[in-house]
Amino acid sequence: YLLKRYYSQITGDSKDGGNYTDGTYTGQAQGFGGPIKMQVTVEGGKITKLDILSAEKEDTAYLDAAKAIIDTIIENQSIEVDTVSGATFSSTGIKEATKKALEGATK
Repeated sequence: YLLKRYYSQITGDSKDGGNYTDGTYTGQAQGFGGPIKMQVTVEGGKITKLDILSAEKEDTAYLDAAKAIIDTIIENQSIEVDTVSGATFSSTGIKEATKKALEGATK
């Protein structure tokens, strides 16, 4: 099972439509200046949308740079992506909040 799941994450090939249960999930993690709360939308078993719900204490410049990681996570269907150089803590916060949200969506 784990090998199949890993293979489908790497190749994007999944016979059951994806690795996640459809729905909307939220998660929160520490960013550069404070907590970042993310909302993850899963459709057809795949991550289709990531939204930052709140990040009040984040530095705007760091957060804006870190947002580039959102498209990378969706493209790779995984949080196992490189952080954004120059915005490491903010992008790590986005990744970790997404990870926590996806814990509720894992099949």
